[in-house]
Amino acid sequence: MTLTTALSATDIAIPARSSRGSPLDLPGRLTLPEHARGLVLFAHGSGSSRLSPRNQHVAHVLHESWIGTLLYDLLTEQEAAERVNVFDIGLLGERLAAAIAFARSQERTAPLPIGLFGASTGAAAALVAAAHDPEIAAVVSRGGRPDMAGAALGRVHCPTLFIVGSRDEEVLALNRLALERLGGQKQLSVIPGATHLFEEPGTLDEAARLAAEWFARHLHPRSLP
Repeated sequence: MTLTTALSATDIAIPARSSRGSPLDLPGRLTLPEHARGLVLFAHGSGSSRLSPRNQHVAHVLHESWIGTLLYDLLTEQEAAERVNVFDIGLLGERLAAAIAFARSQERTAPLPIGLFGASTGAAAALVAAAHDPEIAAVVSRGGRPDMAGAALGRVHCPTLFIVGSRDEEVLALNRLALERLGGQKQLSVIPGATHLFEEPGTLDEAARLAAEWFARHLHPRSLP
């Protein structure tokens, strides 16, 4: 599909708090197609950021389906330098919740249904956030570690799609186990020939297509109080 509508892109700062409770801002970029049908927040994986070329590629494909995106940093540069934070799913989930609250507080995005797209450890954070927020419309995990969401898996009831490469064997096995623990509508899509980072020709395109179709199917208009 070729995008035929205008895009509005804005650099933003999401208010959050450090592990010690002090205020901080998380940099991000909000991109909205004209007449957006929904908004997808990205939770990147370990060692990645809002500038991830893979997530930016997926975001572009979502824009072609008239879905807005919010890409932002879950951690500050200083926090990301400490590897323990990268795997702190509770902290990442809190940051994602802060981004969701920000989106719902903005005039342009408040009416939009929200979906979550997570990669690697970010997928676990997305599932934790969805477990605590029944208004999340859908979740997609690309090469994710949903197993790290732990007990939260059983409390996720929104439509959830796991996308994994066929050659990412260990992660694929973990996704199959996690899928069994999920409630609600769920699906596992395996991309033939893809490894963990979907670097093989055409594999990331296929993952992005599947994500766009899933969100387009499940992002329904949200009722405001």
